[in-house]
Amino acid sequence: MPGIGTTPSMIWTEDFIRDPYTLHRRLREEAPVCEVIMPRGLKVWLVTRYADARDVLADPSLRKDMRQARDLLERHSTAAGAGAEFSQDLAAHMLNSDPPDHTRLRRLVAKAFTMRRVELMRPRIEQITDDLLADFAGRDRVDLVDDFAFPLPVTVICELLGVPYDDRDDFRKWSNAMLSADGVPVISEAIQAMAAYLFTLIGNKRAEPADDMLTALIHVRDEADDRLTELELVSMAFLLLVAGHETTVNLIANGVLSLLRNPDQLAALRADPTLLPGAVEEFLRYESPVKDATLRYTTAPIRVGGVDIPAGEFLLVSLSAANRDGDRFADPDRLDVTRDASGHLAFGHGVHFCLGAPLARLEGQIAIGRLLGRFPDLALATDPAALRWRNSTLLRGLEHLPVRLR
Repeated sequence: MPGIGTTPSMIWTEDFIRDPYTLHRRLREEAPVCEVIMPRGLKVWLVTRYADARDVLADPSLRKDMRQARDLLERHSTAAGAGAEFSQDLAAHMLNSDPPDHTRLRRLVAKAFTMRRVELMRPRIEQITDDLLADFAGRDRVDLVDDFAFPLPVTVICELLGVPYDDRDDFRKWSNAMLSADGVPVISEAIQAMAAYLFTLIGNKRAEPADDMLTALIHVRDEADDRLTELELVSMAFLLLVAGHETTVNLIANGVLSLLRNPDQLAALRADPTLLPGAVEEFLRYESPVKDATLRYTTAPIRVGGVDIPAGEFLLVSLSAANRDGDRFADPDRLDVTRDASGHLAFGHGVHFCLGAPLARLEGQIAIGRLLGRFPDLALATDPAALRWRNSTLLRGLEHLPVRLR
């Protein structure tokens, strides 16, 4: 692509959304750190090599608090509203904060996502999975996204937070809009709707407390030395609700698609179900559910991959590109359920490593394992070329995944 490495280029084309890996390979070889323009017009430095990505993700000199970066958003914007997604109403969460605020915010919810606490959720996750699969009885074809990959993690996170499950379609619509590459009006409308919903929900929880995480966070806000501001409370609820299901939806659907497109790997996993935990790590590496990390910005000049980046610049780490780096993973474009995929960056790295990783892993193992066990003749119900990937600069996920059950 002309201009890569010399002048900022727009790379988020339809071809790139469908297949980012061809361009990623070229960038790692020719311009591993280069300026690009994101779909809403923000100029950033894109990082595509594994070693560079890992260094950037762990660099304590880089900042993430977008509330302090308004002037940078304006300076590096090539179009009006490039920073629309960083609305004050929902931006005061862990992913948009730095220590010590990040440390304080993360500590408030970390105990709920330890491996021990998550393992206690296994029976309920298994029950939800089995109930969803039971609903497939008598059906020859289903959409694995709408009928399985979405309702499983969204039920889990709704129960954990205490969010009414009947509202799932509303916040799915808002979440899809906010994480899309659509225009500013669509994003702003979704942000306003989601914020209004959460303010109302928190008000209801305050009036009628329950045994759930959202009520516990309200208790911290109201009674524990005011450690959470109202905006922090709403932003935390937003982050947990959206991140609590989006990653796992894509993990399940992407993982199943990867197996269906690689029948030898599907056969290997069926022959030895003990491979499943490692296979989930390989799915995370091979088709990363979150393809790009959230933005960071420099406060002093730094050198990344041999490129000098001035102060006051944005960096975007491509997790999916780093996870296909042949310098870190041998034969990286091949799915291998026996591979040791540990060290992949699908959940990030450093202090912002995904808090919900243990839950996502458990849900992925249970969902994919039980699906394959229940339907031995599972197959794609469409031409792979007809599948559409979501138009998002953050997520790598399918809009739909039609499969035949028998």
